[in-house]
Amino acid sequence: MTTERELCFERDGKRIYGTLYIEETGEKMPVLILCHGYGGDARGEAGFARYFADRGFAAYAFDFIGGGNGSRSEGSPAEMSVLTEERDLMAVIDGIREQDFADPCRIFLWGESQGGFVASLTASDRPEDIAGVVALFPAYVLQDDSKKRAPDPDAIPERMDVMGMTLGAVYHRDALSFDIYDRLPNYPGPVLLMHGEADTLVPISYSERAEKVFPDARLVRFPGAGHGFGGADWLRAAETGLEFLNGVRN
Repeated sequence: MTTERELCFERDGKRIYGTLYIEETGEKMPVLILCHGYGGDARGEAGFARYFADRGFAAYAFDFIGGGNGSRSEGSPAEMSVLTEERDLMAVIDGIREQDFADPCRIFLWGESQGGFVASLTASDRPEDIAGVVALFPAYVLQDDSKKRAPDPDAIPERMDVMGMTLGAVYHRDALSFDIYDRLPNYPGPVLLMHGEADTLVPISYSERAEKVFPDARLVRFPGAGHGFGGADWLRAAETGLEFLNGVRN
């Protein structure tokens, strides 16, 4: 029987709030760390977390520091960027690896939108710690978006309202400090990309490029789906993700 319990970690003195979904077996288990998208929080990953916990994974969903207005982790959106979120995820990975239930050789990342970007980046920077990555409509577009919103890197506004959150200059400064497509080749492990063909927020072309750049990636297209999966598309994503993860973990 799957149970849920709070499990928190820390990064630079700030608390990272999360929920662990697990069916206790007393044995080492594969772990799936779920990363929410821009403006969201772990509650948006609860459905997927329960799905995978019911099927043999320890699933951990957490709130990025400043990752959304409803985040239960400490910190504000004004101090958040993809690089601070990467540091959050690294702290979570380190904390998970020390848990009694975790098999450190079978830690997987699951990320949606900006969470998919951060999961991809983190895997590229710590390839030896990640057994596989699943990225749903990953927001590889966000660096191009930052170039449009802050065309002069020397004159980035201290505050900017973007899609319901007030961001600090660090968000765009960090986004403009590297190219994600230069980093993706550093992760040699298996990657599953899932993307809606009707996504207007993050065009599927960004995942098409990533599929070619990753050494071992497969892109699954969702006809008619936009940015976010619901109904039959949600179930297809869960089932496709499970087939992929089971193929890697066994």
